[in-house]
Amino acid sequence: QVQLVESGGGLVQPGESLRLSCAASGFIFSLNAMGWYRQPPGKEREWVARTTSAEHTAYTDSVKGRFTISRDNAKNMLYLQMNSLKPEDTAVYYCNVKFHNGVDYWGQGTQVTVSS
Repeated sequence: QVQLVESGGGLVQPGESLRLSCAASGFIFSLNAMGWYRQPPGKEREWVARTTSAEHTAYTDSVKGRFTISRDNAKNMLYLQMNSLKPEDTAVYYCNVKFHNGVDYWGQGTQVTVSS
């Protein structure tokens, strides 16, 4: 079955960096677009970044120039490099895959806290 397992979250100070990872299994990773979402405390889940199977990327405006999404198809891994972190980046971060039939799968999430 489809599994997405995020890791790499933690507590950092403003301006520091984190790299999130998502281990994918149960589907043909290289053929699917993948995304990162986040849910700040008390708010709705929001889209952060995506990468297509051809590795075309897109970002929400608030993270452009600071976050980089990447993928390693040989390892079935998705990454999110987050630099210059801000307190407003505090959220639970989720890995996502949405298949052509419209079915979504989510990981369990990893907590990122940016605080001095």
